[in-house]
Amino acid sequence: MTPEQFISVRAADAIAALYGTAVEPSSLQVSVTRKEFEGDYTLVVFPLLRISRKSPELTATEIGGYLTEHCPEIASTNSVKGFLNICFSPAWWAETLGDIAAAGDSYGELPSTGKRIMVEFSSPNTNKPLHLGHIRNNLLGDSVSRILKAAGNTVIKATLVNDRGVHICKSMYAWQKLFDGATPESTGKKGDHLVGDCYVAFAKMEKEHPEVIDDVHKMLVKWEEGDKEVRDLWNMMNGWVFDGFAETYRSLGITFDIVDRESDTYLLGKELVRRGLETGVFEKEPDGSVWCDLTADGLDRKLVLRGDGTSVYITQDLGTAERRFGKYDLDSHVYVVGNEQDYHFQVLKLILRKLGFDWADQIFHLSYGMVELPNGKMKSREGTVVDADDLIEDMYLEAKKTSEQSGKLEDLPAGEKDALYHMIGLGALKYFIIKVDPKKTMLFNPEESIDFNGNTGPFIQYTHARICSILRKAAEKGIAHSAADASAAMSPKEVRLVKLLGVFPGKVDEAASALSPAIIANYAYDLSKEFNQYYHDTPILREEDPALLRLRLLLIEKVALVLRKAMGLLGITLPERM
Repeated sequence: MTPEQFISVRAADAIAALYGTAVEPSSLQVSVTRKEFEGDYTLVVFPLLRISRKSPELTATEIGGYLTEHCPEIASTNSVKGFLNICFSPAWWAETLGDIAAAGDSYGELPSTGKRIMVEFSSPNTNKPLHLGHIRNNLLGDSVSRILKAAGNTVIKATLVNDRGVHICKSMYAWQKLFDGATPESTGKKGDHLVGDCYVAFAKMEKEHPEVIDDVHKMLVKWEEGDKEVRDLWNMMNGWVFDGFAETYRSLGITFDIVDRESDTYLLGKELVRRGLETGVFEKEPDGSVWCDLTADGLDRKLVLRGDGTSVYITQDLGTAERRFGKYDLDSHVYVVGNEQDYHFQVLKLILRKLGFDWADQIFHLSYGMVELPNGKMKSREGTVVDADDLIEDMYLEAKKTSEQSGKLEDLPAGEKDALYHMIGLGALKYFIIKVDPKKTMLFNPEESIDFNGNTGPFIQYTHARICSILRKAAEKGIAHSAADASAAMSPKEVRLVKLLGVFPGKVDEAASALSPAIIANYAYDLSKEFNQYYHDTPILREEDPALLRLRLLLIEKVALVLRKAMGLLGITLPERM
């Protein structure tokens, strides 16, 4: 039972005893006490005045008096303008630390909800390499998946590769006309980078010769007709891109449970369009194009099939959604897609509802802001993107430079140092992006992200390494500790750490409900800050009282555990030495 739940249950008992009215504990408002007030948790009294028929101050005082008299776990209470601040006893915090220790590695993992949730993310086009914008998408999707799983759900990580369409044909056309049979082997380039060069080259070609877009549309029609020459070229170039993507995903630590390809799913959407025409959901124009009229719903008319019979993005999204909900028995589906597609998902849900699918309301769009650089936005067709591979390498080099300047790793073998540089660089990149609320546009600054001080991944990694160093030294001295050591008297600073540890399961639940890994990232930073202040002010290995020494070792061990758990939900590994 969380502290909030405990207070809610006991406060409900107090209300029943004092005022003769039963209330549901879950209806009571309990939150962590603000720092400027004395207390651990605060009960909001104002909604209870209709029951007590007394002033806010008197109602809070009466409920507080009942709690301190009847609950030994509560040491004291005080009321401030209708808010009842509650202080738990030292025994409560000792028991909390003991419970955390007893939970072991499963701490923070919530009971099963029985729900099956699919999270679709990444979903790149096969006409360019992954770039910084894709990195934010991948990191959000991966961490949201981890958090939803920790919150008790069965999670299926999916990606839908946009491997067909006009944009793909643009790269194919440019390769035919301008690249003289170039291959990844002949150029020494990753396949996705070579195809990306083709896409940029087409954009330049189109500026000078706008008529080439007609040839591209003819190529797409041939593709849908199954033309062997076009399909062979498409398979070859997509193969290059998939190999390149796989390498980038490995570098980022990203995996998927299922990989759908638009080339396999667009026909499902075409079948839905056919059925929708029969039921009057869609209407066909004289030129053969098919539309859905959403004007009565406050939206526009939406094209779902071109006049030449080729499909558009929403065509395959309709078919893929139907197949996924049916095949995987989903309770909900989360799409991690940038906020420029907000309207697209409004339309998708509305059309699915019109087609009669009740589960349409269980589609959620995790809409995130764009990533900008100090010099502005990125544009793929102009070749002004920051490639994911280049950024990952740059972060590794920055971590190497910063670590070598510290001079603390001189005695580590070269292989271990190299692995550590990768760990720090990737941790810096992931944390800097994930700590920002998904809805916000963010500015990415590589140098700022690698700072070992402040709200950064390396700061949290270093905090963990510092704790591991203390625990290693204690082990070398033969100092053992166990969950039983939680019973020693705690200082206010130790209580603050236990309080922070105690809210971790609630943070997991909050982050899952909000689909916001930033909640976990900033929690990990707060816990790291609190530990470092504690470490600065409190002797640990120099403590002469054996019981207090063991308590402190137990406490910091659990801080390290929760940091690993929290950062693990973000896909970030914490080193034992830095």
